[in-house]
Amino acid sequence: MTPLLDILALMRQGKWNEAHNLVQLDDSGAAAWLHALLHVQEGDLEDAEYWYEKSGRNFRRRGSLREELDELEANLRGLVM
Repeated sequence: MTPLLDILALMRQGKWNEAHNLVQLDDSGAAAWLHALLHVQEGDLEDAEYWYEKSGRNFRRRGSLREELDELEANLRGLVM
């Protein structure tokens, strides 16, 4: 399992603070997307929009949080959706 998958698992377990602290250590596009989703989960849409931009994804065209988490996980596992 990659570190980002581990962080995603923490997020799904409701361990937001731990996931947030760890995702900040990675500067990849996938980490920026995960960081954005953490802020969506938190309800901080202003920061989420910033991290979506950093990830190269469109904040305004995002799916539901569950859809985005599933898509991110598939991408991290190499299963393009």
